[in-house]
Amino acid sequence: MNFGCDYYPEHWPEERWEKDVQMMAEAGFNIVRMAEFAWVKLEQGKGQFDFSWLDKAIEILSENKIRSVLGTPTATPPAWLAASHPDILRVNKEGIRTSFGGRRACCPNSSTYRTYSEKIVSKMAEHYKDNENVIGWQIDNEFGGDGEKGLCYCQECAKNFRQWLQDKYKTLQKLNQEWGTVFWSQTYTEWEQIPLPRQLETAHNPSLLLDYRRFISDSYISYQKLQIDILRKICPHKFITHNFMGLFNAIDYYKLAQPLDFIAWDNYPNLRFTGGNKSSVKVSLSHDVMRGLKEKNFWVMEQQSGPTGWQCVDPNPYPGEIRLWTYQAIAHGAEGILYFRWRTSRFGTEQFWHGILDQCGTATRRYEEVKKIGQELKRIKDKLTGLEFPKEVAMLTSYDEQWAFDIQPNNPKFNYQEHFTSYYQILNTLNIPVDVVSIQADISKYKLVLAPALFLINDELVDNLKEFVKKGGTLIITFRSGIKNWNNIVLDEPLPAKLNDLLGIEVVEYDSLSSMQKCKLKLIHPEIEPLQGECDTWCDIIKCRGAEIIGRYTQSYYKDEACVTINRFGQGYAIYIGTNPSPEIKGSILRWAIEKSRVKSSFQTDPANIEVILRRKEGKDYLFFLNHSGKYHQVKLDRIYQELLEKTEYFKDSLMGIEPKGVRILCRT
Repeated sequence: MNFGCDYYPEHWPEERWEKDVQMMAEAGFNIVRMAEFAWVKLEQGKGQFDFSWLDKAIEILSENKIRSVLGTPTATPPAWLAASHPDILRVNKEGIRTSFGGRRACCPNSSTYRTYSEKIVSKMAEHYKDNENVIGWQIDNEFGGDGEKGLCYCQECAKNFRQWLQDKYKTLQKLNQEWGTVFWSQTYTEWEQIPLPRQLETAHNPSLLLDYRRFISDSYISYQKLQIDILRKICPHKFITHNFMGLFNAIDYYKLAQPLDFIAWDNYPNLRFTGGNKSSVKVSLSHDVMRGLKEKNFWVMEQQSGPTGWQCVDPNPYPGEIRLWTYQAIAHGAEGILYFRWRTSRFGTEQFWHGILDQCGTATRRYEEVKKIGQELKRIKDKLTGLEFPKEVAMLTSYDEQWAFDIQPNNPKFNYQEHFTSYYQILNTLNIPVDVVSIQADISKYKLVLAPALFLINDELVDNLKEFVKKGGTLIITFRSGIKNWNNIVLDEPLPAKLNDLLGIEVVEYDSLSSMQKCKLKLIHPEIEPLQGECDTWCDIIKCRGAEIIGRYTQSYYKDEACVTINRFGQGYAIYIGTNPSPEIKGSILRWAIEKSRVKSSFQTDPANIEVILRRKEGKDYLFFLNHSGKYHQVKLDRIYQELLEKTEYFKDSLMGIEPKGVRILCRT
């Protein structure tokens, strides 16, 4: 288990470093990340490289058995580079070039930026290739962290985008056909006529917009590859990773993750004022999405360790909450935890983005909590590495689907991630282990698969789903599926296109509901609890073509029409949910599907209070009980367990207490 922090020695006097490292060692740290924002300290002017200060920091750390991960510092090019080469800076949608002064302001397609990036990465790699205390590299920092603001519209992007389109479509005739450019007289006769999707008073072609999102994503992937190729060549024995951003979707994370040894991500659950407080469910989903990128365990490269904030300060973590977040990450697959940051900065934008220590540098309550975690992990770390998840339930996602919905959400209330999360939340509260994987993943090993809102559809995806159901799997698909092809063009087939025979239905009409509008429905299948409730956002009007009706609308002009169906296909079942039902209705449908699929819950407990995650290793089950609430709770146990953190044995029917923000880890054989 790798346990440590993100350290910025360049922010503090050298005479302080020994004290910092001593405190880290006392907290049980064995790893730090450094240098990802230190370009100007490493190259103070063009070709003026100086690694002596970083060498000294690495040496002091190594003397205390703390190893280093180095970040390539390309997220923050220095002022001298931006001043001499302003062309490295991005151009926004309005055509204005970004000013120097923040971070991640560079265009990934800038040939100048790429040249200087190659130089600094090569110099660092050569300098540290034989240093055994440098064990790995983090490429850049948080690709895609700026969302749509990170898109660039400069002339180099225009040139590269047109080349990207030529590589994809080969001919303008093919592009015009696939984009439907006959609409609004947009047919192109020269590649140079194709615009970048800058600001318009109306709207760009949705196919152009989707391909531009793909192009920008590929541009960052190409920029990452430039650095990976250098590091693999010069120091092939050191690992390479990148710190991803959870549910951010500016880049196709599946493609970005592919060449890395493992992925890491930055987990900030409590950004209440600055970025929206994440529920414990959203944090769990983020962990599962990250684990699914390579379908293997991961690191948390930045774990929140204090109040965050740039302009405003978010609430302080509750006592025990840092420990709770740490074990939540481990429960979902983390094998490395690094807290951001060691000591809160006195200057710059992140003066109030707190670390383990405050600016004064003395031990805090947060430090003592982290130190306690370090003591616990030292004792039980061998049991917590290499843990595996039960492979029973998967949820499928795709960045192409997300981008298509960003471009045309179809209803102002519809948000793909919120829709996806609403189904994940039910599984999470039922303590059902979930893998979140790509739509291209092998799903044959699962019993139940959820594929929400498959807006874009292609034959490969359809064949994968059909094969899964045909061999006995249970599949759940939701509304706005089978609408478009992969180039963002609506299909000229009955909806849901290409899925009709699998689902045994046809969507003959649909109704997009206003923000204040709701419809009513009821569940009528004899095996499901006969609930009545409401739905919102969208109502598909369904005609069954072999499927059974699970639910009907009970009002509006489509009263008595089907809204939820199930179809026998081969040896399995395909369920279609053609509206957005209340959580109670969704829960009833999912509980029935879980029972029908013979999926097992990790542990039966009050779902509103305690998250329970099941992991397995060498024939043993490990159950993580996480109390995300602010109240004390008790759980009745169903057999004999060994509790790892408190070294306690519990007998069958005993009551195990869990304090607010508390954690218990039980082992059963």
